Amino acid sequence: MRNTSASGPSDPRIASDARRLRELLVEIARRRSLRDPVASMCEEAQLTPHQIHAVMWLGQDGPLTMGELARRVGITEKTITGLVDRLEQQGYLGRERAQDDRRVVRARLTGKGAEVFRDLDAHIQEKLTRLLGLLDPADRKALQRLLEKLARRLSEEATSEVKKP
Repeated sequence: MRNTSASGPSDPRIASDARRLRELLVEIARRRSLRDPVASMCEEAQLTPHQIHAVMWLGQDGPLTMGELARRVGITEKTITGLVDRLEQQGYLGRERAQDDRRVVRARLTGKGAEVFRDLDAHIQEKLTRLLGLLDPADRKALQRLLEKLARRLSEEATSEVKKP
């Protein structure tokens, strides 16, 4: 059951828990880099972190509009245009116009881009498998349950924000 009484961004208990989580992440990072496993592939693929993330999102979810891709990568729509231009020039992706509305442009992976996505995806799977191997099955299940709950709550929050006038 969701505990909403007296809990919010200004709740001192949440702030305390956030500090403790940060301390634990710092402690873990002292022993093993918490660097984005995707970023470690940048040099090998000769792509920037934003380009790698664009390839990952397109591989994960298929063709995306320029606006949606910009939101997923965390950059502006103006910036995504240049990023997509460079990936297109390098042969990793192409643009396609929607049949029902020619103003809508979607980016999609090419065969070369799909190959890079498969390599990246396998690399991430390997890293996560190694990391989760440090936990016993009950702890892995508990972690999965907590992450599922967090994902569900973030989805609910996003849905409620869309409904606000």
